Amino acid sequence: MTSTARLSTPFTARATAAEIVEGVDLTERRMIVTGGASGIGLETTRALAGAGAEVTVATRDPARAADLVEEFSGSGRGSVRAAALDLADLASVDAFVAGWEGPLHALVANAGIMAISDRQLTPEGWELQLATNYLGHFALARGLHDNLRAAGSARVVVVSSGAQLRAGVDFDDPQFDRRPYDPWTAYSQSKTAGALLAVGIARRWASDGIAANALSPGVINTNLQRHLSDEALRSFGVLDEAGNRIDLPHYKTPEQGAATTVLLAASPLLEGVTGRYFEDNQEAEVVPGGPEPMTGVAEHAVDPTAADRLWAYAEGLLARR
Repeated sequence: MTSTARLSTPFTARATAAEIVEGVDLTERRMIVTGGASGIGLETTRALAGAGAEVTVATRDPARAADLVEEFSGSGRGSVRAAALDLADLASVDAFVAGWEGPLHALVANAGIMAISDRQLTPEGWELQLATNYLGHFALARGLHDNLRAAGSARVVVVSSGAQLRAGVDFDDPQFDRRPYDPWTAYSQSKTAGALLAVGIARRWASDGIAANALSPGVINTNLQRHLSDEALRSFGVLDEAGNRIDLPHYKTPEQGAATTVLLAASPLLEGVTGRYFEDNQEAEVVPGGPEPMTGVAEHAVDPTAADRLWAYAEGLLARR
């Protein structure tokens, strides 16, 4: 981290992404938003392009971004294009990287999956949540390093989750090869790994003009929850007996959920800030992990030793492909 003092901003927890970039000019800035065709990724894309950026939506199905591309076509603001990317398939990551030309001013690692009920493996034999939420983004960021460096001042933004409070990375068995698979432990571990990715980049790429920070967007009703059973959704109080989704008082809208991402990707207030974790548009307090804390970032999710160990682990996996 660049300082022990926690950074604060004038934005409230209910600020929208559009409010974050009001008055910010992102003309000639080139940005990538993974999973930018739906949910908070869509609102992130819309806010960045609305401020003048050229945004590439990296998604498994580019057709899903067609309406968003059309929305900004000839708008006189920024622009949106879509490109294929499956983070769980490293051949797809390689193809995306090979197709990118020129500088990259911001990489927003937004795409993710949550609480897959059964252990599933990628073509490389990696547990699906860790592969999608962390390893795919690690490979993508590494592959685009030279493009980020060419921008002169670039940012990597990793969308983590409050779930990082619940589990660190189990370096003895990160892929659940031996321990019993638990969907929520796997999800929490993958989101801790995402936070540690930002720490790792901050420790290695600062001299290249690349900053990296992670965040929790808060709780939002999006298709991230598509793998949860109705029973699980009812236990969380977000599904009634008739099968209708319920927005609880502490839930954010997608526009509010995208705000902290946009803050880290585009706000002048974050210039030179790297290796930190944010929630509700403020830098989060570092707290012990476990079942009790509901806010903040766990010590294990910003631990530089763990970040270095995870970086080496991911490099080793990529080297064995």
